Amino acid sequence: MGLVAALLGSYYSAKYALLARRLGLPHVSSDGRPGFIVIQIDGLAYDHLLQALELGYAPTLQRMLEQGEMRLHPWKPGIPSTTPAVQAGILFGNNDEIPSYRWYDKEAGESRVAVSPGTAQAIQQRLTEQGQGILQGGSSYMNMFDGDASLAMFTVGSIGRHRFFEGIRGVGFLVLFVLNPLRSLLVIVLSIWEYLVDLVQRGLAFVRQETPRPLGRMFPFLRVISNVVLREIQTFSALLDIYRGVPGLYTTYLGYDELAHHYGPLSKPALRALRAIDKRIQRIDRFRRLVPTRPYHLYILSDHGMTEGTPFAAEFGQTIGEVVQELVGRSVRLNETYGARRQDLIRTLYLQDELQAIEEGIGAPLSRIPFWLRRYMARRLPYEIGDWDESAEHTDLVVRNSGSLSHVYFNVRKEQLEIREILSIYPSLVSSLLAHPGIWLVVGRDEDNVVIFGRDGLVSLNGGYHVEGEDPLSQIPYAHWAARQLARLARFRSSGDLILIGGYHPETGRISVFEDQWAAHGALGGPQDMAVLMVEPNVPWCLTAPQQSTDIHFMFTQLYHAS
Repeated sequence: MGLVAALLGSYYSAKYALLARRLGLPHVSSDGRPGFIVIQIDGLAYDHLLQALELGYAPTLQRMLEQGEMRLHPWKPGIPSTTPAVQAGILFGNNDEIPSYRWYDKEAGESRVAVSPGTAQAIQQRLTEQGQGILQGGSSYMNMFDGDASLAMFTVGSIGRHRFFEGIRGVGFLVLFVLNPLRSLLVIVLSIWEYLVDLVQRGLAFVRQETPRPLGRMFPFLRVISNVVLREIQTFSALLDIYRGVPGLYTTYLGYDELAHHYGPLSKPALRALRAIDKRIQRIDRFRRLVPTRPYHLYILSDHGMTEGTPFAAEFGQTIGEVVQELVGRSVRLNETYGARRQDLIRTLYLQDELQAIEEGIGAPLSRIPFWLRRYMARRLPYEIGDWDESAEHTDLVVRNSGSLSHVYFNVRKEQLEIREILSIYPSLVSSLLAHPGIWLVVGRDEDNVVIFGRDGLVSLNGGYHVEGEDPLSQIPYAHWAARQLARLARFRSSGDLILIGGYHPETGRISVFEDQWAAHGALGGPQDMAVLMVEPNVPWCLTAPQQSTDIHFMFTQLYHAS
């Protein structure tokens, strides 16, 4: 076995040395300290990983745990439990003023969507100015922010670039990847298979009239891109970086999260995506052992979990924005971003932009491939780009939803409203909201105090944890932690005048989702609260310590960047 490993190591070293030279990517000199590799499985809850291990969908992770190569622990990423907030906390140690996946800036009269390149780059700029990233000299792949990495690919918040493939190196990288016959054949076969699997799954769900099932026209194409094409590119990139000896690497696999939202976190489509990610983890782990350019610690984590639920509109016949509008008066003008369609549009437009950069950079005849892909996507956009207006400046009521979390804004004035002001305008609003079966909590501010309202009581957080009536957080075992997180969220400048948390039913473990999703995260209740953290046993971390994502950043800084 030792001889086989040595031969494989020599083969891989020669192969990736050639690739690195052709891409103009230099070998990174080692300072003698170990590097780290972070593999993020987007959306994987601790409870769901345990069930996936039992069902046999993560054999690599199972082997690592059984052989004592890794230790596993749940951790609480904080609220909002969304990728932008959690990755900002891990990579930069600061996730202030990221109130959810989408929100509204009352002062500017503009909506924000975290995945939008303009919003992500503005956040990245602020994070870079206020703190130090953990990826200095390293690489960032498929992330929201780059953590001060030297090389970033498909990282939305990267500063100083409009499109990754504008540079010759970026185009050269893609062409080199595509022109590798075996790798190209693998990607083509896997893409066709993924598309056919999607057709079969959607067809069976339609015939059986099963829910959940995705209905968007762009979903099959985006599924192939995220579950196959980008997955293979980022794995190839990670292997190349390990050969080069970069000090830090952070890459996010998105496929499980995408399918879990639409089919459920323990559905066959989602679990099969997890098994495919497990195979890529095996390749990365094996490669770091065979090519000893630098010793690497391996970390496998998720940014949040996911809780099964039912779309609010499907369950109650109205969106949450329409419910609020009805309670305050139908004459009030409502602006509600119904997330899934707009999110697909942003991702589609971003991908089209990257394809155009490839088309302009490589010339004929290869340029016909990205041209055909762009034209295919354009024909399947959910609606015209001109119909999409995120401005809500002249709207009375603005509602922005992220999973089972909703921010409600009243355009009475530019500044946030306090709860007493809201009640003076709409005296019965809070009680009426809490009477709705799809709403669990209503959160508001009263000067320095934050109040969490439930149906039969409230919690006041002014200098303590003061309960009147029944504790509205008694349904969860970590009520005080949840209260601190909600209080912090409520004090963000861009948080809603009211914050709504969708219904949570501990007996069934399900939530009410304010988006068109059948499993969600972002708020509170169920498996979404507990993410996954796997580390090697020789890493001196206390796995019970992290209470939010910024704590993970502190542990990385202490271990790898302490002077």
